[in-house]
Amino acid sequence: MRIWIAAAGAALMAAATPRPAVAQQHQEGPTPPGARWAVHSWERPRPPVVAPGPERGPVPPPADAIVLFDGHTLNGWETAPDSGQPATPARWIARNGVLEINPGTGSIRTTRAFGDVQLHIEWSAPTPPHGESQERGNSGVFLMSHYEIQVLDSWHNDTYPDGQAGAIFGQTPPLVNPIRPPGQWNTYDVIFHRPHFAPDGSVTEPARITLFFNGVLAQDNTVLTGRTVYMQIARYTPHEDRLPLLLQDHGMRVRFRDIWVRELPDSLP
Repeated sequence: MRIWIAAAGAALMAAATPRPAVAQQHQEGPTPPGARWAVHSWERPRPPVVAPGPERGPVPPPADAIVLFDGHTLNGWETAPDSGQPATPARWIARNGVLEINPGTGSIRTTRAFGDVQLHIEWSAPTPPHGESQERGNSGVFLMSHYEIQVLDSWHNDTYPDGQAGAIFGQTPPLVNPIRPPGQWNTYDVIFHRPHFAPDGSVTEPARITLFFNGVLAQDNTVLTGRTVYMQIARYTPHEDRLPLLLQDHGMRVRFRDIWVRELPDSLP
């Protein structure tokens, strides 16, 4: 099986912020200026459930794709280090075409860096399911190590809408919930356009994400308000034009396969 994405550049660490246990999950963050809902609001309407088409086996990537996981080794991946520390070899489990989180070994990132990309990645929540809300099948796909598309077992599992599968975490819930049951494979097909910054660090163009979740539109050219944070209002901080793709270790044995990217022309001249 393969994992691939499209983009390029320098490397920056972005360890995902630890999140609290279920007993604390009914807290919510501040309300962004002009927004109706607080960050992680439990009062926010849930996206409608949509049954996706049948689960499909892996499909070979396009000829110009960069395959990020060859199905057998962790070549091209490293453990995302703490700030100021060197990267170390990735310690997740790669076997039989599947990349599985080895809980507690840390999030991993690509050794290559990317900007604007088309990303394809498939993931499967652990079975039998265990836990509830954010403590069930939790991981994340971080574009440029900064901008998270949430991975979560949202099959009959309630949580705050901006934290369910297919959400831009802490910002925008998915339009729909087309998840498959635990143990089956879910597919994210992503178009990502990076943010642009002026020399003074101000944002001239925010990041944007379009997401097809199991073939169903879940994010429609969604504008991101900043980098992913927990229980805070997302804001941008300037960074390089190209950064690694990061997969989050949230302590659960979520599996990935067929990861690949296609690098896209920069969205601005």
